[in-house]
Formats: sequence, C-alpha cells, structure tokens
Amino acid sequence: MRNSWFANAVAIGRVVIGTIFLWAGLEKFIGGGGAWTAKGFLAYGTNGSLGWPFVTGEIAEGTIFNPTHDLWVSLAANDGAMSLINFFVQFGQIAIGAALILGLATRFAAAMGTLMMLFFFVAAWDFAYGIVNQHLTYAVVTFGLAIVGAGNFNGLDARIAKQLPNWARDYVASGAPAKAGGRA
Repeated sequence: MRNSWFANAVAIGRVVIGTIFLWAGLEKFIGGGGAWTAKGFLAYGTNGSLGWPFVTGEIAEGTIFNPTHDLWVSLAANDGAMSLINFFVQFGQIAIGAALILGLATRFAAAMGTLMMLFFFVAAWDFAYGIVNQHLTYAVVTFGLAIVGAGNFNGLDARIAKQLPNWARDYVASGAPAKAGGRA
C-alpha cells in the first residue's frame, strides 16, 4: 500500500511542477502576444539583493550585488543572443512542462528544468529573504524528479520503457520501472 501512495505522490508532484512550467511558458508565448522578451529583466533586474546579516541599514540606489550582472546586461544588449534566449525560455518552459505532465522523457525534461532554474537563480541573485527562493526550490524539486525517475510513476515513460534503448531509457526517460519502484 505504501508504494501506491508513494507512486501517486510522485506523480502528483510531477504534474504540479509540470503545470507551473507549462503555465509560465504559455503566459509568455500567448499572453505576451509574441512580444515577450527577457531583455528588460536581464538589463534591469539582475542587480541582485542581499539581506541581513550581509547588508544592514539603507542600501544606496543602484547598488549591484550580483557578481554575474555584467554578463546578463551584455546578453540583453546582443540582439542575436536575445532571440535565442527568448525562444529557449518560452519553448523550454512549455516543453519541460508538457513532458513532466505526461511523464515523458522525464529525466531529460527535469534536468533541463533544473538547469533553467539554476540560471534564473544566478541571474536574479535574490537573497533579500535568505538563500532559498522559488528558483532554487524549483531546481531542487526538478532534480529530485529526475533522480527518482518520476515518469515511472503513472507516466508515459513506464509505458514505453521496453521499446527504448537502454541509454535512452536510463538517461532520457525515467530508467527501468523495476529499478525505480514505479508501476509499468
């Protein structure tokens, strides 16, 4: 009975995180009417923040705490880079979300979600309320989904595992269902 509860909890977590990614991507793609860009965030939202005990008192306007700030600003000034970044953020969030919801290519999708959230974490450099923020939380959760082979728990990875070559099953999908304890 415990395995059934665990499998359902992993599947629900995978679908919830997938929905968050899918929603974020669709919001940019559809809600932005094709005009969404990361340029404003990269140029003006990457100063970062620090909180107590590192910073106390009044902070001067324009203070830059993020040691990677210049990288993001330089990317924002490069039209070619911005075209790629805008595409990869929107497409990536939609694809990661859809894959996690379906439990398809789960390890790859979760790894890409982890990587994306770590990039967001470093770019935002937001430590005003401590080290843990939504980007780090999503990175840890998506990493966990990859490790447990979350697509083996009521996902499509478990259904197609036998048709995949070993390398694809283990590194792109969710591993062998018997190894992960999932239900085929």
